Amino acid sequence: MSLAVLPFVADRPLRPIDIADIDRRARLLPGVLNVEPGRRDDQVDVSYDAAVLRPELLRLQLESPYLRLAGLDPLGTRLRRALAPRRIVHTISLLAHAPNRIAISFVASTLVLLLVGFVVERFWFDVALPLWGVAYLTGGWFAARKTIGSLRRGKLDVDLLMLIAAAGAASVGAFWEGTVLLFLFSLGNVLEEFALGRTEASIRALMDLRPELVLIKEASGAEREISIDDVEPGMVAILRPGDRIPVDGTVCSGQSAVDQSAITGESLPVPRDVGQGVLAGSVNLDGYLEVTILRRSDETVLAKVIELVRDAREQRAPAQRMLDRFQPLYVVGVLGISGGALAVLLLTGHAFDEAFLQAMTLLVVASPCALVISVPATMLSAIAAGARHGILVKGSGPMEVIASLQTIAFDKTGTLTKGRPAVVEIGTVGGVGAHEVLAIAAAVESRSEHHLALAIVAEAERRGVSVPACDAFSAHVGRGVEAQVDGHTILAGNIDFLTLHGISGMEPFAAFRDRIESATVIGIVRDNILIGMIAVADELRPEAAETIRRLKALGIRTAMLSGDRQVVADRVAAEVGIDDPLGDLLPDKKVEQLHVLAANGKIGMVGDGVNDAPALAVADVGIAMGGKGTDQALETADVVLMADRLLDVPYAIELARFMRRVVRQNLVFASSVILTLAVLTLFDKVPLPLGVLGHEVSTIIVTVNGLRLLRR
Repeated sequence: MSLAVLPFVADRPLRPIDIADIDRRARLLPGVLNVEPGRRDDQVDVSYDAAVLRPELLRLQLESPYLRLAGLDPLGTRLRRALAPRRIVHTISLLAHAPNRIAISFVASTLVLLLVGFVVERFWFDVALPLWGVAYLTGGWFAARKTIGSLRRGKLDVDLLMLIAAAGAASVGAFWEGTVLLFLFSLGNVLEEFALGRTEASIRALMDLRPELVLIKEASGAEREISIDDVEPGMVAILRPGDRIPVDGTVCSGQSAVDQSAITGESLPVPRDVGQGVLAGSVNLDGYLEVTILRRSDETVLAKVIELVRDAREQRAPAQRMLDRFQPLYVVGVLGISGGALAVLLLTGHAFDEAFLQAMTLLVVASPCALVISVPATMLSAIAAGARHGILVKGSGPMEVIASLQTIAFDKTGTLTKGRPAVVEIGTVGGVGAHEVLAIAAAVESRSEHHLALAIVAEAERRGVSVPACDAFSAHVGRGVEAQVDGHTILAGNIDFLTLHGISGMEPFAAFRDRIESATVIGIVRDNILIGMIAVADELRPEAAETIRRLKALGIRTAMLSGDRQVVADRVAAEVGIDDPLGDLLPDKKVEQLHVLAANGKIGMVGDGVNDAPALAVADVGIAMGGKGTDQALETADVVLMADRLLDVPYAIELARFMRRVVRQNLVFASSVILTLAVLTLFDKVPLPLGVLGHEVSTIIVTVNGLRLLRR
């Protein structure tokens, strides 16, 4: 056998369902051995036996308008694909059904009238005038509507400059130049809208992940379809292979692989069995599942994602707000400079028509369209790129701050660790049995959602311990809990919590804790008497050390804020490479330590629980682990990691810094083009059509440059 590998590259990130389709098509050929994701999210590698299969046949089988063989000339390949008849028909269909199809038709009409008017004017000038009038109407319609709306709100925008310039050209008989101006300006707006539409389409696609109907299995075994809005927790949904999962739930019957890439950004399908959770918007790939519904459709993770992204699009970054404030002043300035240039030209002996046209050209080239679009185009692209990887950023503001972070603090439990601690040992005092200690502890901890509490309850279930009822439950965040069990007052918490309640005889607790250094110890007290201790330990995430290494490579200092003992915090920090491990911290102390760390620059906080919410709110950027995070943490955070991948933290910083570089590139480029064209215009080196072309091309270039982030 002669093993060979052919890499193929797609024009978009490949989902597990895409790779499964490529695998299916590839295996129709003899000699194909394996199909697996490549090094990038848009690449797939196909292994085959070169002694059996020729690469030309494999390429012919797999290449499509959206998939090409890596290493080929992409320009030539894309030209061939673009000129393919079915691609042309597809493009025409897209334009005909585009949301801005009326604007597209107006631009096309303006182009036709421009060409016809140019020819007709050479022979019948009077006949050409109506053509120019209609061309002005189609080319300036949308700009005029926008300008009128802005003027009614007392605002000036760049569209006003374009309309004044076009009207000025017409007033001196330069109809062709004015029509070129309106055509290129309207074409530029359509292209910008199309380009930004790629970003918005990736966000709008979230709305399409939710099926409208759900197949429900009733208690009698009968099946019926109901609206997604009518589902209630406790119902059982039936999912067949290929079905999109409509709501969050828990598998109660069946086994399957689930594609969660649209929600969490995971590149590979995840297996799901009885008792495991599934998320709305995921795809059931190959098995039959029955799922017990946990939440209504408007309470699912997908619904939260859509709401977060909607909110993000409403927010503006500081740089964008500055440009918005700057735009009206700039418009007034350009009008003043153009008027001054006209006066100077007339005073220096230039003919009025020539001077007026030159002033109108200056009006056009000095328009800040490229400056205004450069920031939102780039930031929206960055937000969309993050969302595609399972990183939800709540607006352009947090994305801009992420690029400036100098320190990142991590919570320990559930963030640096897996958040699935297990009971490793139970100690008893005064002759009380281990089962009794565990039963009492599970009774009070069953009301808590803390990771350690869940571990104790799970251990009781595993051992088959009968858990009594619990009343009068009260939680002291970061310390412990208290409740009534069978008429007894029960306390469960750390040594400080128990000491604060006046519990004496804590020597067995201290000895037990010192013997098990790497675990968190919870003391169980009944009626002010210590009856036992439970040691709970958590396992570090396998990617924790690599995450810290990558952050250090980015120049980020790391800290850990933990409620555990300092000795436990030091041990974890030594394993993963944390710079500043800080233990024995209650929620308010975490906030204090964040303020101390923030003295060295902007700081981010990564956490997942209720006790992390204050720190997430105080940090310059709060980052919540989305899959396991509590609702309070998710609502407080600025960034949500939907797949619970720690490596998404350095990726988000890399993405934000790349976004910042692109924004700066766009601002420098746009400013340079405006300055260059303005100076050349003052020296009468730029005719109006060329000035319009330079203005619109620079606007499109900064937009396309911003869209590069979609490929990250």
